Amino acid sequence: MKGFNYYQPTEIRFGRGRVGEIGEVVSQYGKRCLIVTVPPFSEIEPMFNQVKDSLGNSGVEFAHFDKVIPNPTTEIVSKGAELAKAHDADVVLGLGGGSSMDSAKAIAVEATHEGTAWDYLFFRDTQPTEKTLPVITITTTSGTGSHVTQVAVVTNPEEKCKSAIYNSIVYPKVSIVDPELMLTVPEHITASTGFDVFAHAFESYINPNGSPYTDIMALEAIRLTAKNLPAAVNNGSALDARTQMAWADTLAGLCIANSGVTLPHGIGMAIGGKYPHVMHGEALAVVYPAIMRYSYQHALEKFATVGRLFDNKLNQIDDNEAAERSCDVIQDFIKDIGMLTSFEDLKIPKEELKVLAEASLVLPDYKNHPKVATLDEVFKLLKQSCRL
Repeated sequence: MKGFNYYQPTEIRFGRGRVGEIGEVVSQYGKRCLIVTVPPFSEIEPMFNQVKDSLGNSGVEFAHFDKVIPNPTTEIVSKGAELAKAHDADVVLGLGGGSSMDSAKAIAVEATHEGTAWDYLFFRDTQPTEKTLPVITITTTSGTGSHVTQVAVVTNPEEKCKSAIYNSIVYPKVSIVDPELMLTVPEHITASTGFDVFAHAFESYINPNGSPYTDIMALEAIRLTAKNLPAAVNNGSALDARTQMAWADTLAGLCIANSGVTLPHGIGMAIGGKYPHVMHGEALAVVYPAIMRYSYQHALEKFATVGRLFDNKLNQIDDNEAAERSCDVIQDFIKDIGMLTSFEDLKIPKEELKVLAEASLVLPDYKNHPKVATLDEVFKLLKQSCRL
C-alpha cells in the first residue's frame, strides 16, 4: 500500500433538523455575521428566516448579502466583501448551493486582504493568510461538496475564465448538512448537482493522487448516487433519497479535497468560464460519454468496478469487457436523470470548440487523468460531444 496524507478540518453536523443549531455554531466564531445567499424566493424564504431567528436568539448580529448568482463573478464577490467590511463582520455564513458557499469563502478572503479574491488564485505567489474570516456553511443542494473543501470557484467575466482559490485557510470551520433543506430543490438542479457528486467521486477514484482512504469513500458515494439520484430526481420529496444523496455529496467532497479531479472538470471549468449560462453539472454531463470511451482502457479495473456498481450483470464478465460496457452504463444513467445533452443543446457554438479546447488545459486537472490528453485529443472529444 502506498503512503498517503489525509486532511479534513471541517466539523460536519449531518442530519435532519440540524439547521436549528446554526446560531449556536456561528456564535462560537463571531458575533457579527455576514449571511451569503442567492436572492430570496418563496420556497427558501422560510429557511432564511429560520436561520436569522437562530442567529438572533444566539446574540449574533447579521447582515444579509443576497446577490449571489450561478457561476458567481468577481464583481459579486467584491460587492459581498464591501458589505462584510461595512458590517464589520467577523464570520461569514454561506447558505445555499455551491455558488453561495464558494462566494462566502471568496468574500472571507477579499474582505480581509488587499486587492480582490482573484488576486489569490491557487497559482498566485500571494496566498490567503490567517486574516481570512472564518467560514460556516449550510448546504442546500447535494452537488458541489464545497461544504468540506478548500476550494472557492470564481468566474472572471472580463477574462472569460473560471478559476479557484485553493487553500486550506478557506475550509469551512463547521458545515451543517440537513437533508430537509433539499426537499424543494427543482428536478433539473437535483440532476445537475447530483451528477457532479458522481463526477467528484469517480474522478477521485481514477486519480493517481487518490488513496485507499479516498477510494473507500468514492466507491460508497458512487454506489449511493447510482441508487438514489434517480429517485431524488423523480420525487423531490423523497426524504430518504435526499438524505443518501446529501451523504454521497459529503463523501465525494471529502474525496476531492484530498485527491482532486481530472480531465472532465478541467473541461467543465472552461465551459463555465466561457459560457456562464451552463450549469457545472451540465458542463460535465455533456462531455462524460466521450471522455469515458477515451479513458476506460487506461484504468480497466477501476472502470469495471464502477460499472458494476450501476449494473450487477457486469459481475459476470471480465474486467476488460466490464470496463468497456461501463461507458454505456454511465451514458444510460446520464440519460435516465435527464442530463444527456449536446453542445448544441447548451448553445455552445461549434466554431468555438478549438478555443474551448485550449482553455480546457489551463487548469492542471487534465494531468491527473489516467490518459493525459493532448490539445488535439481534447478538441476531438469536444467534437464528439456535439450532436451527431
